[in-house]
Amino acid sequence: MISLSTRLLASLAALSAPLVFADGITVVDVAGREVTLDAPAERVILGEGRQIYLLGLLEPEAPFTHVVGWREDFSQADPDNYARYAERFPEMAQIPTFGGFKDGTFDVEQAAALSPDVIFMNLEARAATEDAAYDDKLASLGIPIVYVDFREDPITHTIPSMRLMGQIMGDEEAAQAFIDFAEQELARVTEVIEREDPERPSVFIDRAGGYSDECCMSFGPGNFGEYVELAGGTNIADGIIPGSFGTLNPEQIIAANPQHVVVTGGNWDAYVPGGAWVGVGPGADMAAARDKLEALTERTAMTGIQAVEDGNVHAIWHQFYNSPYYFVAIQQLAKWLHPELFEDLDPEATMEALHERFLPIDHEPGYWISLSDE
Repeated sequence: MISLSTRLLASLAALSAPLVFADGITVVDVAGREVTLDAPAERVILGEGRQIYLLGLLEPEAPFTHVVGWREDFSQADPDNYARYAERFPEMAQIPTFGGFKDGTFDVEQAAALSPDVIFMNLEARAATEDAAYDDKLASLGIPIVYVDFREDPITHTIPSMRLMGQIMGDEEAAQAFIDFAEQELARVTEVIEREDPERPSVFIDRAGGYSDECCMSFGPGNFGEYVELAGGTNIADGIIPGSFGTLNPEQIIAANPQHVVVTGGNWDAYVPGGAWVGVGPGADMAAARDKLEALTERTAMTGIQAVEDGNVHAIWHQFYNSPYYFVAIQQLAKWLHPELFEDLDPEATMEALHERFLPIDHEPGYWISLSDE
């Protein structure tokens, strides 16, 4: 149950917000649902904390102004960026947090007490939301759900999600500016691959390698699997894992003998303290990341494969799979897979431009590393 002090904070925030006259609009979300709501929305709940990646692009000067509640995952899944946002926007610590829709810990009564104009929900939570009848309960209270997606099918859904949020928040121009930038940067890879039609090296994507003792989570034809294809590679799990996420066993990896291994990593001390995961991300300790990456090559699944023999073992920030920054990951993958074609491409400069032009926090290197780096 939400506390009285939290309700008072929410009420004060509403009173201090500038007066904006909303109009009823009807939008189609990424689930194909027609949703009617007032826009621009003044009070929003983020069904996942990492949706601030999107909102930060739209309203970089004050991304939390309209957020009255959010799921508490940002601080755990991406503590490095969370700390940087918290340093600039300390008020975010006062925003009420709640449980998840998928795990059944969401509190409808708490959401209602916050009087949101809309709840932005990630697409992968739709089945659980409908199974628990959260959608019906919220609808009966006049609280609409709008589904966005930058995880299940980021290549297809990220740009529509940005347009959708831009429309609802009254930030259409900001949304379009980012979309133009993202499409331009992605084209710097896809146009070259289409034109040159290079031989495609085989790639094993080691999803959150070292996060657990089990090996090995990976990606099918979606998400990072599609990133690899766009970057000019062949995902060894395509045809084995039918959806975006799944698992390969060590024998399948050894038999495929991939030419490149790409481990997704991050700071997961909140989940697996001191784990074998590769801690890449903003301001990461590159020496420690390299040591952990090298240690992962000792696993059974890496026995005798070409990628290890050639030193083509890389690590990249896991949250590229769950953020609007997918095009930067594709650029870096292209640099690893086809260095001769992308000698002049600088993903670090792209990441820096992304932060300078669109984001409220400064860029810090550390998002990727390779055993082939000098």
